[in-house]
Order: sequence, then structure tokens, then C-alpha cells
Amino acid sequence: MSEVVLRGFGWRHAGRRAWAVRDVDLRIGHGERVLLLGPSGAGKSTLLAALAGLLAEDSGESAGTIEIDGLDPRKAREQVGIVFQDPQTQLVMARSGDDVAFGLENRGVPQAQIWPWVSDALDRVGFPYPITRSTAALSGGEAQRLALAGVLALRPGLLLLDEPTANLDPAGAALVRDALRRSRSRYPVYFDQRTSSDDPTMILVEHRVAEALPLVDRVVVLEPGGGIRADGAPDVVFAAYGDRLAEEGVWVPGFTVPPLKAVTATASELVRAQDVTVTGRLAPVSLGVGEGEVLAVTGPNGAGKSTLALVLGGLLAPTGGAVRGFGDARPPHRWRAATLTGRIGSVFQNPEHQFVTSRVADELAVGPRRLGRSASEVDRIVSGLLERLRLDRLAAANPYTLSGGEARRLSVATALATAPRLLVLDEPTFGQDRRTWIELVSLLATLRDDGHGIVAVTHDDDFVQALADRTHPLGAARLQDPLPHRRPRP
Repeated sequence: MSEVVLRGFGWRHAGRRAWAVRDVDLRIGHGERVLLLGPSGAGKSTLLAALAGLLAEDSGESAGTIEIDGLDPRKAREQVGIVFQDPQTQLVMARSGDDVAFGLENRGVPQAQIWPWVSDALDRVGFPYPITRSTAALSGGEAQRLALAGVLALRPGLLLLDEPTANLDPAGAALVRDALRRSRSRYPVYFDQRTSSDDPTMILVEHRVAEALPLVDRVVVLEPGGGIRADGAPDVVFAAYGDRLAEEGVWVPGFTVPPLKAVTATASELVRAQDVTVTGRLAPVSLGVGEGEVLAVTGPNGAGKSTLALVLGGLLAPTGGAVRGFGDARPPHRWRAATLTGRIGSVFQNPEHQFVTSRVADELAVGPRRLGRSASEVDRIVSGLLERLRLDRLAAANPYTLSGGEARRLSVATALATAPRLLVLDEPTFGQDRRTWIELVSLLATLRDDGHGIVAVTHDDDFVQALADRTHPLGAARLQDPLPHRRPRP
């Protein structure tokens, strides 16, 4: 376990006028478990990156001090484990078991003890595959479990978790929360500086506040623009600040979201998939989506939801079955790029995978320019989307420096910029605080009422209950290898 002390800490990313986080005075004692809250963009992810020693001196401007057990975070990295919002950024090996073993090998854990630790960590997060499973074949939620297993295997003194259940199905999220509860159990450890009675200090960023509360002892709320809004026991913080926090975007338990279901019947069908399959990734699926409806695609991690989204969006050719739409005899993946862009807009599970420029405003201009819109029309579209999705203050920012919630809103905005009749969204509400979630869902409801069709791959039950007109659940994850966890042969 570790002690964390911040005195007037702040960080401003290079090229930004506003500070990502500022004037933070905070002490977290040995073994404490803290839920870090605040609206999207308040600096939660930046603060975790600073504690992990991942903010390079030449990548921005710092203020104040930050210490872990009296050390600069860059000198305390072996005591810290972090799980990022995007787990793909921390998977480094081709096979799942090797990825978990990588950190243990670097720490010098005895060879005979590495693989029992690997199997234990994978079991604790409910990883459903053998250790030979290719990391490239994992869904986003499965990759998230694997990344968490790699961190838990190291038994860090300070555990930093940035939305660890965001891309998980409900069963997977419950397994991860159980793994975090049990991470206080006593394990044999092999690092001289720790004993078997040590419990990790934990700082958790999580929008599923109600589910996270059993895991923590304390709540800290960052004040947008600088400082700390509230700090104390969860019931005390929510009793004193609950109304204001909910209004500003924190998912305070007990505050409901009004439904926004369609009030008119679905019109003509836009796209239909018939017995569509992708070898090893998607079992046969048949579904259609019409004008003026929201179709939610649900199901466990690994069932092929993201693959189906790529097929419906014309970005992946199916290996079986057929997709047809918009009265075109050709499948979407055969359409010209400009035709596809004007008909179907796609939002990927990982927003960064679709960014192609170095400025937020330029990102929104790409699609309209490709469709031949005039300069004045492009400016109108860009400024309107920036304001509507609360990105106007970030117009000049690099998309890769945005928070997870901001990046998600930008990815949705890029899809809206070409005004397609069908939107295919993969986890559209990931990383949103309550305010931006309501704004995003309200925007989608408006598009639906204007006759657009929307397909949303989601694990967000609140989204389904509030907006979905129909739900199409996919089946169980496709396990290609039923073998149990065991060390692969050399």
C-alpha cells in the first residue's frame, strides 16, 4: 500500500490554454480506497496519468508537487499499477497469458511462480479464454479484463483504475468489481518492499457510481477549473452536494433519467442484414433498422457486437449472408466512399481509431469537405456541432489529448457532420458524465424523430431503457479454444 500527497498540483497539456487539472491539494493514506468524481473534462484521467508517472516533462506544464511514498511518481512506477480508459494501449504481447506475465518477468518474479500468478489474475477478472488466446482477437471488453489482470498480477501498492468496467457487459463488470473487492485478500508477494498483509491503495474513476460505492471508503470530487469540490465519506458527500453534483454531470445515485422513446411508428427500412456472418467473430445474424427508430444491439463481450457494427456500417465485408440498403443492389462495403459517407455514419468503440487530423475543428470538417460542401457550409456545420456537443472550447485542441468522454463526443460529432440517414454507434455513451449523457441521448432522440435510423451497440442499460425502440441481443461469446488456463508450450 502507498501514500499519495498532492500539494497545489496542476497540469496543462502542451498547446492548451486551459489547465487540465489545477490547484489540487489531496492526501490519500495507506490502504484507502477513493472514488474520484467530476464532470467529463474535469481532469480525472490527467490526474491518474500524473500519479502513474506518465506525464512527460516536455509534454506540458506542471505546477505544485505530487508524491507517492515521498517519491516523485516517475521514481515510484514499480509501486503503481494503472488501467487506462482504452485497454488496447497497454496490451503488448500477442498471447493473452504472455501479456499478463510480461510485467512479472520484468519485475524478476521467480519463473516457477509466474504462471500460477497469471492464472490466478485471469480467473479473478473472469477472463473466459485460455492463455494462448490472441490479444488481437479480443473484444474491447475482453481486452479491458486482460489489462486489469496484468495490473492485479503485479500486486501494486497503488492501484489506479480509469473506467475499468466501461466496456464490459453486466456479468463481466460484476466479475471485475468482485476482483477489486478481493484484491484486499492476502497474497504471497515477492517484492522485498511489501509484506503479505499490505492492502493496495486504490483510486477509481468510474461513472457507474452506485455500483462502485461498495468498493470505496471515500469520495473526492474535482472542481472543474481547479481545486477539489468535496472530499469525504460517500453518504456525507452526496447528502451535502448531491443535487448540485447531479446538475453538473456526476452520476449521483438515485437521480433518474427520463425516457425518450419514439412517439411515431417506424417508417421504411434503411438497411437489412440477412444471415450475416464473419468467420470466427460473428455467428449468423438477421436484423433490419428503419427510418425513425433506435435499435440497441446488446449481448456479452465477445459475441460479435462490434463486428456487426462494422458490417452494417459498410466497413467490413461479411464472409456469409448479405447486407442491403438504401435501394442499392450492392452491399455497403462495395459503395464508393462518398456514397457511404452520405448514407451511413459510423462511430467506433475506440474513438482514436477514427481521428485523422490534429485539431478538433478540422476533424469535424473532414466529412463535409469530402462531400463537396462549400466553405461557409462547412464552417456552419462545424460551429454548430462544436456548440451542441460542448466541444467549442476545444476547437483548437489535438483530438488525442481529449478526455475519454470528450473523445467520444467528438467521434459522434464526426459521424453527424455528414448528416447520414443511418448512424451505427459502438458504445456511444462511454465515458460521459450525467449532463453530457443526457445531451447526447437527447441529440440522438432528435435525430430519430427527424427520421434518421440509429443502431447502437451498448452495454449501457440506462441508454437502452431511455432511448431504444427495439433491442436485438446477440448470443454468447464465441470461444475458439475451450482449454483451461495453463502455460503454453515453448
